[in-house]
Order: sequence, then structure tokens, then C-alpha cells
Amino acid sequence: MSARTTTANIADRVAGDRPEAPALIAAGASGRQWSYAEFEAAVQSRAADLHGRVTRGQAVGVLAENSPEWLVAFYAIQRMGAVAVPISPKLPTEGARELIAVSELSLLLVDGRERTGARIGDVGVPVADLAAPVAPATFETVAVSPEDDAMVLFTSGSTGLPKGVRLSHRSHSWVIDQLAVPTAPGAARVLIAAPMYHMNALSNSQRALYAGATVVVLNRFEPAAFLAAVSAHRITRLSGVAPMFELILQRPELVAAHDLNSVQEIYLGSAPAASGLFPRLRQAFPEARIKHGFGTTESGPVVFGPHPEGLPTPDGSVGVPHPAVEVRLVGPDGAVRHDRGVLEVRSPALMSGYHHRPDLVPPVTEDGFHHTKDVFAVDEDGFYTFQGREDDMFVCGGENVYPRAVEQVLEEHRAVREAVVVPVLDAVKGFKPVAFVTLQPGQQAAEGELKQHVLDHLEPYAHPRRVWILDDMPLTGVNKADRTGLARRAAELLES
Repeated sequence: MSARTTTANIADRVAGDRPEAPALIAAGASGRQWSYAEFEAAVQSRAADLHGRVTRGQAVGVLAENSPEWLVAFYAIQRMGAVAVPISPKLPTEGARELIAVSELSLLLVDGRERTGARIGDVGVPVADLAAPVAPATFETVAVSPEDDAMVLFTSGSTGLPKGVRLSHRSHSWVIDQLAVPTAPGAARVLIAAPMYHMNALSNSQRALYAGATVVVLNRFEPAAFLAAVSAHRITRLSGVAPMFELILQRPELVAAHDLNSVQEIYLGSAPAASGLFPRLRQAFPEARIKHGFGTTESGPVVFGPHPEGLPTPDGSVGVPHPAVEVRLVGPDGAVRHDRGVLEVRSPALMSGYHHRPDLVPPVTEDGFHHTKDVFAVDEDGFYTFQGREDDMFVCGGENVYPRAVEQVLEEHRAVREAVVVPVLDAVKGFKPVAFVTLQPGQQAAEGELKQHVLDHLEPYAHPRRVWILDDMPLTGVNKADRTGLARRAAELLES
């Protein structure tokens, strides 16, 4: 594996030893391809064009759906010493405008679709089409300090203005070094369908281009298009969040219609996965190894890995701590615990701070650990399993309820495919848990049966007082369960 150069600039972390090998492919009708040489030429040309409009250290936004041009622009922004700021095209108009304003952008790149241009309008910064052709040009990478900001990624907060997490060239170069695995030219093909403004898809794209793999880009996730791309391009590696794969498995006729035997690895990250998902994934993708990971925008995607003694990772567990990462669990009093607690992470991937938000204190302890707010339990073999969010926890009649713990019990029921538990106000208890579930194909379950199932396995205060059955679980823009929307829906249902 050979990068283009050895500069501190993360955008130079691209395989440089295979110029004729395919680097990027646009999934879908166009099927356009870029070799590594063509990708390099496109990045240099775009960087030269940007260099005339943006100076080193300034922020450049990218507001667009996934595309090869998105990646060209992202690398070009960093090559010329600017800071890449991806913004979700799924945001409502006011949300997008707020992020553009708080980011203090010098330039905003959009994908030229009428919908995007029309709804953003005049945002007070220059706007350019990232797919517009630029004159061919060579460009020498701008030298940066390893601690300079390379990108700002916004967290997918469910309430309030999302926070822009500053990540340095050094921090994310370390991430790539930990994740990238050398590959022969053309041997590995990675499908990117999750949104690139999110750490999951972005880090997978970066590691693939550094390793010399082929990145096949789908503009947005949709089960039929996803499976068609897997089959047509003989994809070897998939990544995404568990709800994406749940949506795929809900379409057995589509799964059966495609040859999926090329897939060798599936990486699940960014959201919890029910243990029942894993056997169904193995049936649909019989040649694939399934890895369930964990990471945060603030401390990166490298936290857990396989057991050093080769013990198999239990379904639903994220593995054991990565040897290059320090982790610890802490209780409500801040004391270190060894069985269950909030995960804290320390590694070179740690955030530099929040972008233009002096009102926010980074969630980093005095000794340099990121306090993730994610609660984990550890079994006797050292495997960690996600239990819920510290800030999702609510008090019911004086007892702490962790929604994920209740969801896991519901998902162990034979009929349940996925579950989401949210709190609703209660005049006596303060809050009480209620649940939304989707069912396995061909299965049925009554509300009382599901409530009793939880009562049989957990303390009475934790059982959901109501259980509503949905055809599909509503998702956020990054394909996670929409807990805020479901809590609002639950309140409305109880009032009706």
C-alpha cells in the first residue's frame, strides 16, 4: 500500500501505486468510472479551482447527496488547506441555513439539483456546483500542520442545533492507519450507500481509497438499488447501520433475485443491532463475515475489535477494546467500574473541539477521555455490549430505566424484529416506558403478550405500559430510529 505522498495532509492518503485500477464507480444508470489516475487528476483540478476562491484554514461546505464528485470535492478542499464541512441535504431549509451560518463558510458546494438550489436560496456565501467541470490543472498539496482542522462533522443530535466536531489531519490519519487493509488492484469493492456526511460512510470511503480498493457510490440508500449495486458490481464489503439492513431483509423477494455471494464482509456501526438480525444477515449473505462496531464522531470509529485469543464475538456485541485504544467504564459517581457503566474513550482520534461554538464544552475529561454517554456492559470474556444512552435513561417511580435494555428483551421475542422504547409523562411515576415494535414476516403478537414477555424477564417498573406495532420503524436522516418523533407520536396516541 503506497500513498500518493507522505505529507501531513490527510487528502494525500490515497493509493498511489495503481494508477489504472478503478477508484470510483457511480452506481446506477451512468455507471461512470474513475481510475486512480483520473481521480487524482480530478482532485488536483478541483483543488486548483478552489484555491482561487478560498484560502488556507477557511471552511468550505459540501451540501449534496453521495456521488463520486462529492469525494473529489472533499479531497480537493483538504488538498488546498481548507476545512471540509459536510452538511446533510436531508435537513429542512431552516436547519441547513442554520448550519451554514454557524459554520462561517467561505464557499458552499452543492450538487446542482434544482431542489437543493431552490430551497437554500441566498445564504450569504458563494455557492458553486460541485459537479460543474473545471479546467484541467496540476496542484501541489498545501502543507498543513498535523493539528490543523481537516474537517468538521456534525453530530446527528435529535434536538437543538447539531454540533460541529473538529477533527484534525493527525486524528483522522490515525483512523485510516488503523482501519485500512492492503488489497490487490480491483480485488476489493466497497459499496457506500450511507450518507457521506456521516462518519460511517466517510471513514469507510477514506480507508478504501487509501488501501487501493474500488469505491462504488450510491447516491442514497434504497433497498432495491442497494441490492442491484451489490450484484452488478460484485461488491465485497458493505457497511451501514442496522436499520438499513433491516429494510433490506424486509424484501425477501429482492434478496432472492440477486446474487449476493460476492460479499465477504458486512460492517454494522453507528447504531445498536438486535441479536436476531445476525442469523438473518448470514442467510442473505452466506459468504460474509459480520462485524458489529462502535464509534462516535468525537472519538472516532476505532474503539473495539476481535478478541485477542480468537474467541468468537457474540451476536450483538461490539467486541473487546482495540489494542491501540484506552477505554474505561464509569458509574454515576465517576468511579471506574468493571461490569457496567458509561464508556469513556482515549485515543489519537479524539476531537479538537466544537466548530465556532464557544458556548459548548467538549465532553472530554481532564485526563483526555471522551465521555460518550453510551452505557455498556462487559461479560466474563471481556466482550462489550451496548445497553443504552446515559441521557436516554429516565426515572420511573424512582427507578432508572435504560430503554435499550428493554428493547433487547423485546427483540428476543420470537415475533419481534426491532423495538424502540421511549418515555412518556406520567402523573404518578414521573415517566413511564412505552414501546414501538415491528414484527418478523409472517409473525403475529398481541400487545399483552409482548408486555408479559418483558415482565417475565425484567423488573416490573421497566415493562412498557403500551406497545404499538408498526409496519416500519421511522428513521432519521442517518438511518437511525427516530426516537424523538416516536416519543411525540406516543404522547399523541395516549392523548387521543
